[in-house]
Amino acid sequence: MPTTGSVAIQVVKTTDRKAHTLIAQIRRKLSPSGDVVTAAGRKKTVAVFGEPLSPRQVVERICRDVRDKGWKAVAAYTEKLDGIRLTPSTVRVPEEALREAHRRVERSFLATVRRVRRNIERFHSGLLSRSARLSYADRFVLELRWTPIRRVGVCVPGGAAAYPSTILMTVVPAQVAGVSEIAVVSPPTANGADNDYVRATCYELGVRELYRCGGAQAVAALAYGVDGIPPVDKIVGPGNLFVTLAKREVFGTVGIDMLAGPTEVVVLADRTAKAALVASELIAQAEHAPGCSILITWSEPLVGRVLRELDRQLAGLERAELARESLEEFGAVVIARDRDEAVALANEIAPEHLAILTREPRSLLEQIRNAGAVFLGPYSPVALGDYAAGPSHVLPTGSSARYASCLTALDFLKRTSVIEYSPAGLADVAPLIYELAEVEGLTAHAASVRIRVGNGQGGAKPATDRTAAAGQKPTEA
Repeated sequence: MPTTGSVAIQVVKTTDRKAHTLIAQIRRKLSPSGDVVTAAGRKKTVAVFGEPLSPRQVVERICRDVRDKGWKAVAAYTEKLDGIRLTPSTVRVPEEALREAHRRVERSFLATVRRVRRNIERFHSGLLSRSARLSYADRFVLELRWTPIRRVGVCVPGGAAAYPSTILMTVVPAQVAGVSEIAVVSPPTANGADNDYVRATCYELGVRELYRCGGAQAVAALAYGVDGIPPVDKIVGPGNLFVTLAKREVFGTVGIDMLAGPTEVVVLADRTAKAALVASELIAQAEHAPGCSILITWSEPLVGRVLRELDRQLAGLERAELARESLEEFGAVVIARDRDEAVALANEIAPEHLAILTREPRSLLEQIRNAGAVFLGPYSPVALGDYAAGPSHVLPTGSSARYASCLTALDFLKRTSVIEYSPAGLADVAPLIYELAEVEGLTAHAASVRIRVGNGQGGAKPATDRTAAAGQKPTEA
């Protein structure tokens, strides 16, 4: 039920050293290494494992057990953690059940799915038009060949809410890339794989593999393969701390998209920003619970107006209490000295979502180096990217936008370089190969070229004085 009361969100100034400490603490809590678990979560860990393990230890044990024991471990953990008993024949949702859900949901919902699908397809198809091919007369042809990953696993959360949007934002880019097999895993809950909207969306998109399995055991099952769930080549999609840690644990056996943790937003706002819009963005991410919401502004008068709007808007929301808790534990209002300092702080945070509500938002864009997605102006709410615009809402979190990028169709493609030289082309670069191979002591490399362009005898030239002086011992390639 909606609640009333003042939001105790922390307000700090950058002139106070506490500001950077506060932000660091918030981000540490939400990072994969934060190991933040509720009291109920700690109690459940003890009940399942018999000791108070950290989230990382829990995930390591689950993944190891699934790798070593297969389906037996997946079934055991699903029963202990979700209270559902599954078999290899019941973990997969039958196609007829997907079809029935498709029939039951509102036609308006399916029409929405189709329109959003077109938006996503249009955006991601445009990314595939680039090609890399370089040729020179009769000397050489160099190409970059793109091939789709054969089989992909998609993680779809199903705890506090159902997420058909995540299916759209992961499956459609994979389909645009040409992935032929897509397996979706979601918890066996009313908001997960048992949800009609989740099932209907899968069916509408042509996905016929939906598994009633979530958490770390689902990630491990996709990576290692178990009875009833064939292994995949790459795992994508968001999840809670345990899903994120499991993706990190299985990386190397399979590819992953990123370590996407709890959602986050930074709002950059000046005195022209409407307080109601700022507050709505902060609350929207907070209602994920947990969700990190940070306002950075260089206008002190705006802060008071935003705080009043937070109270007003929360009073009318169904998930008000959850949003309030997130704002108080993972939220902050930071007052910067000026615009440049505000932008620098935003880049330091490197948020998943960055909403710019200023007089001229695009003028700040060139200064933004680190963000998963940027939303410019009052008519570009973060929810637009979450649901309908086209770019995927699977984005880097926890400051990983410093080096990571949003999920796109390109993430489902492998790049292979193709090199083709003519005799004249090889002869032209042969001296370069000889020089470098000689320096590295890899004489067989030089010989493999010399046999093609030299006297046909092959073999390696004796080590030069330079090689001997460097103390290098020739090695076989």
